[in-house]
Amino acid sequence: MKVIMTTRVDPASMNIMRKLIENFGFRETGKEFDGNPVYSKDDTLILTTNDEMIYYDGLDGAINSQLGIHPEIIVFASRHSSKQKLPALTTHVTGNWGNAMYGGKDESLAVAQPAAMKLALMKMDELNDLGWTVCYEATHHGPSELNVPSLFIEIGSSEEEWVNDRAGEIIAETIIHVLEHYKTARFPVAIGIGGGHYAPKQTKRALETDIAFSHIAPKYAHPVKEELLLRAIERTHGEVDAIYVDWKGSRGETRQLARSLAEELGLEFIRD
Repeated sequence: MKVIMTTRVDPASMNIMRKLIENFGFRETGKEFDGNPVYSKDDTLILTTNDEMIYYDGLDGAINSQLGIHPEIIVFASRHSSKQKLPALTTHVTGNWGNAMYGGKDESLAVAQPAAMKLALMKMDELNDLGWTVCYEATHHGPSELNVPSLFIEIGSSEEEWVNDRAGEIIAETIIHVLEHYKTARFPVAIGIGGGHYAPKQTKRALETDIAFSHIAPKYAHPVKEELLLRAIERTHGEVDAIYVDWKGSRGETRQLARSLAEELGLEFIRD
C-alpha cells in the first residue's frame, strides 16, 4: 500500500487532505490510525496523526503495528515555513547532515525516492498558476528513521499560503500523479552537492533535463563527511548514476571529496 501522511496540527496538511477527499474519491474505511479515521482509494491510504510529522521516526513500523500494512512509499503532505514567507511549492527528502534540530537523528538520512520527487517537481511546475516558486529543498529535518522511501510535498510559507484552496488542489493532484507514476518513471539519478536551501541550480537542472535528484547537501551543511555522502548513495532507492556539484555554491573540501568519490565509485561527475 501507498501512504499519504497528514497531521491535524498542520493547516496545509489538512487543506491538502480535504482536496484529496473532495477531488479524488477517497472514502473512510472504518479503521483508525493514531485515533483518526483512515481513508482509502484503490491501493492508497490517507493517514492522520496528531502531532508534527517531522518527529515521527519509525512511522513505517507504527503503520505496520496499527494497521498490519507495510507501506511501499510515504508521501508527507505538509506546510513549509520560512522567515521570508516565500510563497512556494516544494519537495524534498528528510534527514540531517549534522545535528538533528527538527526531528530525526544526528547524521541520519531517510530513504530517498528520486523519481517521485522529480515527478512532484515537474507536476507542481506544470500546475502552478499561482506565480509561486516551485523548487526542491535540500535534505533537512526529520523523520530520518524510516526504512521505506518517503518524501515531503509542501505548501509554503505562511498561514496565508497554507490554507490557499488552489495550492491545496495543486498539491493533492501532484501527490496522486506521483503515486500513479513513480514506479514506472525512469531517470538518471544524482546526489546533489552545494547551493542554497532551495537548491536553485538542482531545481533548474531537474526541470530542464532528465536528471532526478536524491539527497541534496547544501553549502550551509558543508563540510560533509565522506561516510555521509556514501550513506546518501546507500539511502537512495534504486541506482545512483552521478554526483552533481554546484561548484561556486560549495566549500572546497566538499567539492573535492565529491569529485574523488565519483571517480572512485565510477559515477558521472557533473560540475555546474
